[in-house]
Amino acid sequence: MTEKILFVDDEPNVLAGFARQLRKSHTMETAPGGAEGLDALDTRGPFAVVVSDMRMPGMDGAAFLARARDRYPDTVRILLTGYADIQSAIEAINRGGIFRFLTKPCPPHILTGALDDALAQYRLVTAERELLDKTLRGSVQVLGEVLALVNPSAFGRAVRVQQLVRRLAGTLPEAGSWQVDVATVLSQLGCVAVSETVLTAANRGADLGPDAQRQLDAMPGITRHLLQQIPRLDAVLEIIAYHDKAFDAPARFSQEKCGKDIPLGARVLKATYDFDTLQARGLPEPEALDRLASRSGRYDPDILAALKSLICREEQPEVVEVSIGKLVSGMVLAEDLHNDSGVLLLKRGNPITEPLKRRLESTAMSGQSPKQIRVFTPRLAQT
Repeated sequence: MTEKILFVDDEPNVLAGFARQLRKSHTMETAPGGAEGLDALDTRGPFAVVVSDMRMPGMDGAAFLARARDRYPDTVRILLTGYADIQSAIEAINRGGIFRFLTKPCPPHILTGALDDALAQYRLVTAERELLDKTLRGSVQVLGEVLALVNPSAFGRAVRVQQLVRRLAGTLPEAGSWQVDVATVLSQLGCVAVSETVLTAANRGADLGPDAQRQLDAMPGITRHLLQQIPRLDAVLEIIAYHDKAFDAPARFSQEKCGKDIPLGARVLKATYDFDTLQARGLPEPEALDRLASRSGRYDPDILAALKSLICREEQPEVVEVSIGKLVSGMVLAEDLHNDSGVLLLKRGNPITEPLKRRLESTAMSGQSPKQIRVFTPRLAQT
């Protein structure tokens, strides 16, 4: 897409002059005032650069560029001002994050040079953000796939809870942020250092020996170590740090958060992970909810209310029997899956993912698992 420049000025002759001067070298549009400029940003953007006059009726250049910055922070802003408006220009720089201000009348070569510099700045900012976004998404995806391959039961639990949290966002919109979504899966990353046997025993509520307990206690530190080098995960790390803290637990040190100060994402994960654990132990959803409610003070009451509202209004998904080769991502196991020796492979409620599907196809071909399994159809597709 061609990078566009928006010129905002209340004098039609000035805008016409910009158009004549720049139409061959730049793609530009115009607006006759601040309000019209904001409308142009909303309806005709994106714009790489916006150039605004300072003195305009109704909304001056400083106010316009400040609001443009709030709405479109990546758009580079240039202010045109007369010599008598220097103090106003300083105010605009402070309020609107001005990249450059130019005095009127502005010679063509100076204006063109400033525009070229602004376009270069826009490309730098957008390229850096795109790189960070791709790095973050790629890192999260790789870590999730590693967890799926190394510890399928831990990954299955994480994705089950992730799907529950996404459904919960319909009742509690704050639970739908990308930070909560990412934290839901990555909070289990430390499980790569815990054996399947220990995790299965812990999920069943079995008594654990000292060695097994040490593995579980080391999980949070391993998770932080793996994630702390990935950029832009500060909020995710804070959610993970508090995701197992009880709502009514007192602070152990001066800066520790308690109650409503605990990040909402952490309060959501505390309730949903414990809910999933109870279901994994065989409790139906209503009984699991009652058990959570009986643990007075351990969970945020608002989270429990939202979870109860979600469970009560949803219908159970359809159960179908399909061959391993026809599994689709999003399906959920409707029964425990054992190998031919009776060893539990996956728990009921485990979601089907592409890595897991490939693994099941391999075990089925070698005769180590059934070739037909019962699954729930994707629940999210029905809501």
